[in-house]
Amino acid sequence: MIPFQAPVDDIFHSLRTFAGEVPGWDPELSQEVAGHFAAFAEGVLAPLNGPGDREGCRLENGRVRMPEGFGAAYAELAESGWQGLTAPEAFGGQELDHLTAAAVSEIFSGANHSLQMVTNLVPGAVSTLLVHGTPAQQETYIPKLASGAWLSTMCLTEAGAGSDLSRIRCRAVRDGAGWRIEGQKIFISGGDQDLSEGILHLVLARTGAPEDGVKGLSLFLCPSDRDGVRNAITVTRIEEKLGLHASPTCQMEFDGASAELVGAEGRGLAAMFTMMNHARLDVSLQGVAHAARAHAIAAAYAAERRQGRQPDGSDAMLADHPDVQRMLAEQQDAARVARAMCHIALGELERGDAPALVEFLTPLCKIWCTEAGLRAADLGIQILGGYGYLEEYGVAQIWRDARITTIYEGANGVHCQTLASRGVRFAEGAAIEAFAALIARLAPEDAALAERSAAWQGRARELAGIADVRMLAHDFAVATGALLADAIRVRLARG
Repeated sequence: MIPFQAPVDDIFHSLRTFAGEVPGWDPELSQEVAGHFAAFAEGVLAPLNGPGDREGCRLENGRVRMPEGFGAAYAELAESGWQGLTAPEAFGGQELDHLTAAAVSEIFSGANHSLQMVTNLVPGAVSTLLVHGTPAQQETYIPKLASGAWLSTMCLTEAGAGSDLSRIRCRAVRDGAGWRIEGQKIFISGGDQDLSEGILHLVLARTGAPEDGVKGLSLFLCPSDRDGVRNAITVTRIEEKLGLHASPTCQMEFDGASAELVGAEGRGLAAMFTMMNHARLDVSLQGVAHAARAHAIAAAYAAERRQGRQPDGSDAMLADHPDVQRMLAEQQDAARVARAMCHIALGELERGDAPALVEFLTPLCKIWCTEAGLRAADLGIQILGGYGYLEEYGVAQIWRDARITTIYEGANGVHCQTLASRGVRFAEGAAIEAFAALIARLAPEDAALAERSAAWQGRARELAGIADVRMLAHDFAVATGALLADAIRVRLARG
């Protein structure tokens, strides 16, 4: 196994190059914070990644048990304040910026994606409470989340309702001043664990009639415990998965569980999107982390592995062969371009003055970055050959863990449709102009890219006037990602 080394310098070169000027962001302080987390990730989190994958989680007497060592690692994580990195100081957090949090998140995912999955829904839950919660709800739950005493989940999916949330059947009914939730949820990451004292489940449930579709959905806060008494929530199974073995994916029964409404009744999907949009950029960073880690392992292996001979008859290293060099270059490019996409989106998100561009870049990042992680992992297996197909070097685990990223938080095909429909129509086409302006900023003197951008704008406006874009969405998403990727490459070439 080649030890994990956090790519801190690469991350901050990218942030400085692509995030742009962000008020209140101190790059030096940010890098110092990320450096501290990198030491923790390299020394504590990464050594648990392989063993946690092999041991997995287990269900004992209705409760989930995490792999050995994960409890101590989480306790250290929480004690050091990492769970409250972006939470407001007024609620016990550190109130740092989301660019620093993004650097920490990429490092965390590269070191131990499974544990990152269980812990990293907290920032989205805090954001949801800040935007939609009452002052009492904020006072009750945000300090618990920021301290690490509690973790959080996002409970959307049901057996008959995956990408189509209008089919949700889990119901919430009034019970005096509160609510009771009845029904089943599946594929819930961290639905139970033995790391935190409690869990705040954010549950999307039906308060209207089934025929109301998504307009009949509301969002609820459903704590695992109330005043020391276990809520009526049961984990009925944990799924056997291809990867992320140390992240418990739970099937859950809500049997009249006590809950409270967050946001307005019937506006649950809008409230949940506050959490989901954070999660989608976080999944994009998972793709970046997988690409970077797969390249690091493959490059180190290829530099040390003797294989074949040079044209002059001398011994050759694996990295001397042109086809291996091609694959290593593709891996490195995948990581760099995907990271830059995320940092562009995050910079725009922090500035807050281009909401249409953020709305457009979020699904594009989800598509491009997760595909990049999966492709780089696949190339890593190929570069290592037979050893890549074994578990010894960890590339096979990267591929297994990365495979879900193109599926969860919205399948990539769904995001392609989002780009080609809502994306180009949002704010009367404002995203089209903003995206074209971004391409021009990244590659201001590239005539070929300018010509491609003009053609892309024409196609985007065509799609904005087409009612059914399903057959056209994939090709449009690919062309959009390729245009941005090439503009990023031009900017990287300038140094």
